[in-house]
Amino acid sequence: MSSVQPGPRPARKTQIGFVSSRSGDKSIKVTVAYKKPHSFYQKVVNRQIVLHVHDEKNETKVGDKVEVMETRPLSRLKRWRVIAVLQKAVAAEGAAISEADVAATVPTKTTKPNEAVAVAAPA
Repeated sequence: MSSVQPGPRPARKTQIGFVSSRSGDKSIKVTVAYKKPHSFYQKVVNRQIVLHVHDEKNETKVGDKVEVMETRPLSRLKRWRVIAVLQKAVAAEGAAISEADVAATVPTKTTKPNEAVAVAAPA
């Protein structure tokens, strides 16, 4: 009977993409965009794939740039796991905008476009 010799593990595939969805506990979807020339016309076409990824620590949010690595099947669809969060998503401020703020920036028929911008600048 032959025994299996433990050797170095083969290099696993890694991808870098953006978190597009948080579907459940420890589960995310990562969109990986790439460019590929069209087979006949040779025009460069934008393509994307969606990977179902395991996020063990629940540390990612939608919009984060993450690096993922191929792994054994963890569920019906999940075949990837998060290695690192490369860049956090920029969070938007929760400041409310009033009608007066909007009215000051939008030019109307009675005001000239330059006046509307001048009114909005000092505020």
